[in-house]
Parts: sequence; C-alpha cells; structure tokens
Amino acid sequence: MNIRDSRGWLLLLSLIVVVADRVTKWLAATRIELGDHAVVIPHVFAISHVENPGAAFSLFNDSSSPARVRWMLLLFSLLAAVAVLVALLKLGRRVTATTVALALILGGDFNVADSAIVVGGILLFFDALFMGKEEVPVSEPAIRNHHG
Repeated sequence: MNIRDSRGWLLLLSLIVVVADRVTKWLAATRIELGDHAVVIPHVFAISHVENPGAAFSLFNDSSSPARVRWMLLLFSLLAAVAVLVALLKLGRRVTATTVALALILGGDFNVADSAIVVGGILLFFDALFMGKEEVPVSEPAIRNHHG
C-alpha cells in the first residue's frame, strides 16, 4: 500500500493558524478600541482588545531588563518551533492525531495562538492515552474488518 505524504498539508495547517491569528489580531486592533470588547455571541463569546507586552499571563512584565526577556522568549520560541518542526517532518507522512496536534502547536508557536496550542496539547494528551495501540490515520475508517 502506497501512503501519500501529508507533510505539506500539515505545514499548510500550521500556516493557516499563523494567518488566522495575524488577521484576527489585526481586526481587533483596527476595529475595537484598546480596553473595549465586541460581543460575538451574547453572554457566551466576546473578543477583547488588550495588549500584553510580557509573556503568557503577563509574566515578566515588571522585569528589570525587558529587552533581555524578549530575546530569551524569542530564542525559546524558536527552539521550540524547530523541535516541533523536526517531529512533524519525521512523523508527518500520515495524518494522525499526533501530527495534527504538532501542526497546530507549530502554528501557535510562531504567533502564540493560544487556542491552537491548547487544541494541539489536548490532541497529544489523548493520543498518549492510547499509546501502544495501532495508530489509525484520520483519513482512514476507524473500524476495520480483521477477518482477513
């Protein structure tokens, strides 16, 4: 059986995450006043315009050397991106929960798209629960006939 290489599609997914993040941030910055929000679904979902010069949860905002912190965070982010990219290139011949998770995490690493990182982390967690079992590509049926 010849398995089609899916790495290009997975890298495209990472790029889509990067573009979606950039576009939504641009839309928020140009259409929502700083500190304000736009309701998308009342009482359920709103988009806020806030700025965070630090890392996640405003870590390092009060650092005595913000330039060094920025460079260290950038270096860490690049090293993480390279590690995830290498893993994706090694495993990405087939579309699986692991490779989709890696693609989402890679896209999120370049622009801190938190939702992509969270979804990717959840997929990796669920995939780890079933480690050791036969990995079924997403594009194939999950139920197989084992009689022959």
